[in-house]
Amino acid sequence: MSHANNNVRAADHLIDQLVAQGIDHVYGVPGESYLAVLDAMHGREDDIRFITCRQEGGAAMAADAYGKLTGRPGVCFVTRGPGATNASAGVHIAYQDSTPMILFIGQVARRYKEREAFQEMDYRRMFGQMAKWIAEIDDASRIQEFVSRAIRVSLSGRPGPVVLALPEDMLNDHLIRPAAPQLISTPRYQPSKDSMQLLKALIANASHPLVVAGGGTWTKKGIAALQLFAEKQGLPVALSFRCQSLFDNDHENYVGHFSVGKVPYLANAIEQSDLLIAIGPRLGEITTSGYTLIESPVPEQKLAHVFPAGEEIGRVYEPTVSLVSDTESFCVEAAAWDAITTDRFAPYVKNLRENYVEYCSAASVPDDPIAAYFEFINSAYPTNTIFCNGAGNYAGWVHRFIRYRAIGSQLAPTSGSMGYGLPAAIGAATVEPDREIVAFAGDGCFMMTCQEMATACHHKLNLTVIVIDNSRYGTIRAHQEREFPDRVSGTGLTNPDFVAFAESFGAKAARAENLAEFKKAVTAAREHQGVFLIDVPLDQSMLSPGKRLS
Repeated sequence: MSHANNNVRAADHLIDQLVAQGIDHVYGVPGESYLAVLDAMHGREDDIRFITCRQEGGAAMAADAYGKLTGRPGVCFVTRGPGATNASAGVHIAYQDSTPMILFIGQVARRYKEREAFQEMDYRRMFGQMAKWIAEIDDASRIQEFVSRAIRVSLSGRPGPVVLALPEDMLNDHLIRPAAPQLISTPRYQPSKDSMQLLKALIANASHPLVVAGGGTWTKKGIAALQLFAEKQGLPVALSFRCQSLFDNDHENYVGHFSVGKVPYLANAIEQSDLLIAIGPRLGEITTSGYTLIESPVPEQKLAHVFPAGEEIGRVYEPTVSLVSDTESFCVEAAAWDAITTDRFAPYVKNLRENYVEYCSAASVPDDPIAAYFEFINSAYPTNTIFCNGAGNYAGWVHRFIRYRAIGSQLAPTSGSMGYGLPAAIGAATVEPDREIVAFAGDGCFMMTCQEMATACHHKLNLTVIVIDNSRYGTIRAHQEREFPDRVSGTGLTNPDFVAFAESFGAKAARAENLAEFKKAVTAAREHQGVFLIDVPLDQSMLSPGKRLS
């Protein structure tokens, strides 16, 4: 709906900005407060595709997955008031996961502002603690300025979400089209030479160094350089919570990841370590097991902390050496070093690797029948499969037994948000249609966003959902048994027939009550073009890998 003489409608200009920045999919739930934007996308499906979701939380989670996989901001459009409050679930994930995202919210017309008009909210106050920048575009002539700034803010330093409100009357204004914007790239921050020299000396004098990689700032180039750095210096690499696809889990230098609850051999490795090299993680509560694995504020180990935002370094733990740098720049420079030692760490790395292999084998939990299901998945799916999950006790099996062997093969919220798996799979299926996509969910987790089955089927996406079904909020029940034994309250669930539920949307589905049936269902899912759900009933006595209520 562009006009002659370089005069353009604001809504069309907004879409032009997103296309110019390489954003080819956006996610949302339509609303009357941004009808002009929906109209601006009409007929432009080859440039930008609107993925119609069924609830704004799911839409924002799908946009988060887009941001994780592409490194470009995931974009979500929602309507004012209830739409914005629903979307906040996905914005919080993007904030804690350091994912670039832009949430566009339709807003009341400018002439109605400050009257508590229909569904009016102050988004600066609402999103103040979960977004890097919140603004409202009152003047159509400044759309390009605001969108460009939003992209830069979302990508810079520690990446994260930006919220922009769009008054509905502003979207129908007209403006003189400005010069086309340049493609905005992620800024790079080189580590200081003095800090790198100090790190070299620390590695040279260490006997039990340990790399802990993580965070949300990684690129393919950075991941490749991390592996080369570890190989050349003979360093063991562990990963922070839900960052398992940053390093090939089959690589000899990979020694495991930090998860909910202490991983015994990794806890021992931290205790024995004399040098921790943290590349990208914030060293938060889950990775440090409630800030107990590493002593605060001054760790007993020497600590080298690499992070792209200087204000984060030293926030909890005082480092021996601070390296304010993005992970790609640091790893590329470190990978260029010559070997500092000659296989001095080899026996130590070999021992940690053997511990990882043993711990992540189904044989390590002989009284756990479901562990074999997840071990089978490693052989059934190709190495570049994308595995998605939300939160719940079922994730303990996912993270312990699934091996992540390719870049971008794990989509999981470090914020611990339930309901993430299916929307993330939708985001992944739109970004990576040639890769196989598997979403894991518990029954409670799945029901948080199960309406997005309609989205997946409507858009004819290819993905598989595996529901671990124990008819309860398993994580909370586990906490309940620990704190208030035999006093069950509020954690039981009544579920639908998940097979019939999936089939009602036009998906294929199967129930797998044993390993043989599960293998058959997985084979059928892989052969099917479309959405496939596998319902896996779980013995209610099972809490987590190898642990039962008794």
